[in-house]
Amino acid sequence: MAERRYLTVPNFLSVSRAVFLPLLYLFVLNGMETAFLIGYILLGSTDFFDGLIARRFNQKTEIGKALDSIADLFFYISSAYFLSVLYPEYLVPNTVLLVVFFSLLFLSFVVSGILCKKPIMMHTTLLRLGGVLVYAAIIMSYFIDTSWFIALVLINYLVAFSEEILIFIKHGEVDADTTSIFRIIPKTKT
Repeated sequence: MAERRYLTVPNFLSVSRAVFLPLLYLFVLNGMETAFLIGYILLGSTDFFDGLIARRFNQKTEIGKALDSIADLFFYISSAYFLSVLYPEYLVPNTVLLVVFFSLLFLSFVVSGILCKKPIMMHTTLLRLGGVLVYAAIIMSYFIDTSWFIALVLINYLVAFSEEILIFIKHGEVDADTTSIFRIIPKTKT
């Protein structure tokens, strides 16, 4: 019976984001930009709907949070790759911000790994905003030069990862759905 609890629509949506991600790589590598854009919009929308459905129908689980975080990690790191292949001219002016971004992302995993005994991806408001902004940046890049917008996305992430690191340092392991350092939700035992 416990297995059924994990067979939920939100978990399916999270898994589908990771499972269908290789299709986007195929579209990019074969120069199918319009197919890529449509696929990216569809896969990216699963990130919105998995959380919405989980909250609305009380289907939030620890496994669901983990699946969402893993799918997000693959999806948004892949997004950086897609930007670099499809629109490198928008990333070049942001090289320094990109290096700091990846450094802070790595540092957040190291700090949580040391202090919490496992790497943790938080779902703070700033990190969620970053996901939405990355999603928008990819879509907008199809139509306009987004160099300035990508800089804003990266600056948001620098602040968000700094906040996440401060949360780990000050509070240790907390609920991954903690919205900010000012609204800490203690980790519940499962």
